[in-house]
Amino acid sequence: MAEFSLRVNGVTRTVEAEPESALLYALRYQLELNGPRFGCGLTQCGACTVLVDGEATRSCLTPISVVVDREITTLEGLGTLGEPGPLQQAFIDEQAAQCGYCINGMIMTAEALLRQNPDPSEADIKQALALNLCRCGTHTRIVRAIRRAATEGAAS
Repeated sequence: MAEFSLRVNGVTRTVEAEPESALLYALRYQLELNGPRFGCGLTQCGACTVLVDGEATRSCLTPISVVVDREITTLEGLGTLGEPGPLQQAFIDEQAAQCGYCINGMIMTAEALLRQNPDPSEADIKQALALNLCRCGTHTRIVRAIRRAATEGAAS
């Protein structure tokens, strides 16, 4: 066991873990951030997505040791329940969540996309989300929410 200082949502926090431990577990169980979720555990569904230095990263297999001294952003870092961030608000306005399990990954992947491309086409959005799994069928509303956020200038 070792101590690691992680910069999460703009705050430096210390966690105890093995160097190869998945970032997801430190975020959820030590830092009590419930945005990133365990889905497949194989980086194939996207439920665990966080931003690392602005890039969408699957936290379920990302070792803690590789994110030290990097900026980690979780869903909680984009806004609050009382003041959702612009992208979160667009998802609310478009009613883009159904069961809600995949929404963390969808929003975090969309946030990374909007930071790189503030005005993505529908094809760009669909390509960015291609590796995020959703079984609820809200894809049309998710794409609409991301377009809405882009139109309203949501990129952080």
